[in-house]
Order: sequence, then structure tokens, then C-alpha cells
Amino acid sequence: MLAINGGNPIREKMLQYGKQTLDQSDKDAIMKVLDSNTYLTTGPWVAEFERKAREFCGATYALAVNSGTAALHCAMVSLDLQSTDEVIVTGLSFVASANCIVYCGATPIFCDIEEDTMNIDPTKIETLITERTKAIIAVDFAGQLCNYTELHKLAQKYSLKIIADAAHSFGISLDEKYVGTFADITTTSFHPVKNMTTCEGGMIFTDNEELFNKMKAFRQHGISRDYKEREKTCSHYYEMTSLGYNYRIPDVLCALGTNQLQKLPVWIKRRNEIAQAYDAAFTKLNSSLERKVVVPLTQKYPTAYHIYVIQLEGLDRDTIFRALKAEGIGTNVHYLPIYLHPYYKKNYQTKEGMLPVAEKVYEKIITLPLFPTLSEQDINDVIAAVDKVVRYYINCL
Repeated sequence: MLAINGGNPIREKMLQYGKQTLDQSDKDAIMKVLDSNTYLTTGPWVAEFERKAREFCGATYALAVNSGTAALHCAMVSLDLQSTDEVIVTGLSFVASANCIVYCGATPIFCDIEEDTMNIDPTKIETLITERTKAIIAVDFAGQLCNYTELHKLAQKYSLKIIADAAHSFGISLDEKYVGTFADITTTSFHPVKNMTTCEGGMIFTDNEELFNKMKAFRQHGISRDYKEREKTCSHYYEMTSLGYNYRIPDVLCALGTNQLQKLPVWIKRRNEIAQAYDAAFTKLNSSLERKVVVPLTQKYPTAYHIYVIQLEGLDRDTIFRALKAEGIGTNVHYLPIYLHPYYKKNYQTKEGMLPVAEKVYEKIITLPLFPTLSEQDINDVIAAVDKVVRYYINCL
């Protein structure tokens, strides 16, 4: 790809849109486990990571698993879903937010989103609720909290469970409550581009002991007594009381997660600082163009800014996407609406036009680089590239 008019690109080397943040202390934490040569799979660092994460957010129970998808699957299984059951989920998210419902044989019912936040729209949920509805999955898109006040009103009215998919928002708080305490079950992800990482991994939070015990057993093949419980009683005997999966996370990854967790507040602060710099620059750009062309998401609630998403008004998204890549700026699109993937079209008869706002937004969105180790030069390069590309194509209209 060539830069605009065949000129020099803003950057010669591609700037990633997202990247893990690692330092020497993270490497030391990993090597400490490896050097001990004791546990590599489930060991003391799993329990330590769960304890630290539980204390961090204020939840009663925490369960570490090997991915955010595993966390969602565990959450759904704990609700004892039947094939006749339905779960309402946002239409615009990563596919795992709905796949976890399908794993349990239940039916995902897709709900439209708020155009300005891209979170699930509480005003559109009630018409989707039937006698078969068991839960609502709310995704904190881009790291911004959903409107949990309204979600809880609906949940209480119709006796529903709320599952918070907090893969983007872990680490933030509202009114002295942290993510992990806003829903019946909260799941998060520690994929490398998330707010903190364990390479691959996830965590589940709940205050409900019954749900926790179901998820804990499901994490380990449906076995009721793990090795620690058997050691305490000096017994070898265990039973598989339900069908489960191996969703355990290695000890070495939990040592990394424990070390990362203590740095999370600083990283989220930095993410917000970068987002504010982008906001200011794009406000200035729109003002100079005398029209809103680059529109960031509206911030109604605290956000971790896991990703920085803009909507483009009056410009072709894919053209701008390719032009920014040619300028050396790594971009992405989050996300194609779940129900527009071929699997859902084929198996659930979903189709274009189901969720007008989600589809309208999808055609306009681009994700720009944002991670804590972006330098000031990196930030300025992103701003300069957006300015250059947008002005060029505006002038072409």
C-alpha cells in the first residue's frame, strides 16, 4: 500500500493497535515459578492470583481460568440452561459473548446498542424478554461500563441473572464499587491486548456461593474435589459429579497475572490520558472542518479504554482503514455484529436489518492504537495520520 499521493508515510514501521505491557518484574515473576521447578499447572500461584483479584475488586469469590471464553462458558453453565432457554446479549461484540450461550444449547437473543457508547441499549431489552429468558449478558464495550442501574431494574422485574462480560473493563470503578461486583457473575479476559495479561487467561467473579461451586467444578472436568481438598483429608478419592471441561490455568501464568494486577491502576490512568489526547485532537480537527467527521465514543460512565474507537461520518470506513495502514498506523475494526457471521445466519436464521443501530455503527467504526507504552511521538503520529487522511478524502468529496 502506498501513502496518499505516493508520498512518505507518517511512519515507516507499523504501529500496532494493541500490545501487552511487560517489564522485568513480570519476567522475574515467571522465572520464580520456573526456577522453583515445583508447579507448572495448578499450584499456589493460582490461589494467590484469585485472592489478589478478589481483594482488588471486592467480590466474594474469584475463579481463574485459561481464557475469557472459558470464563463465559463457566458462567453460562452455572445457570443450568436448557435447550428451550434464551439469553439476551448485545449484538455487537466478539463472538465469544454469544457463543457461550450456544455452548449450553440455549438460544442467544441479540439486542441493539446505544449509538454513542456502543453498549447494549437497556431501552430495547424489555421487548425481547419472554418466559424463556433466563439472563442478560452485558458487554462493557471498549472498557466503558454499561448502564447497570437500568439492567438491574429489568433483572429484578423479570427474575433474570445479569452476566457482565468485562473483558474490556476490568480494573475500573464507579461509586467505590469495582468491576467484578456489578452483576451476578462477572467475567474478564487477560489476553495480551487486554488491560492486563496472563498471556491467555480469564477470571470469574461472583458473590453467589452456589454459582461459584458449579463453575469451580466445571473448570476441572466436573470433579467435586480438587487435589488440594484431597491432600487436606489425605485421600485419593474423587468423583465426577457433572460433565465439565479442563479450563484450568497454569501456575506460571497466574504468577504473571499477580504481578500485572498491581500495575493495573497506573496503566488504566495512562490509557485515559491517551484517550483524552485523541479526544482533544479530533475535536480540533472537526472544528477546523466545521463538521463532525471523527467522532469518538461518548463517555457516560468510567472506562478503562481497552480500545479507542472512532466513528467516521461522511467517509468510507474501509478507504480510511486502508489509508491509515499505508501511513504506518495499525488499525482494527471491533466488531462485525455477531449475528452477521455465517454460523449464526445459517443456524439461527439471523440476517441484515435485525439491529439497525449496530449495523449503522459497524459501517463507520475504526479502532486506533491505544496501549500504556505508547510514546508521545506514537500518539502524535496517530493524530497526524488521521488528520492527513481525513483531510485528503474530505477534499476529494
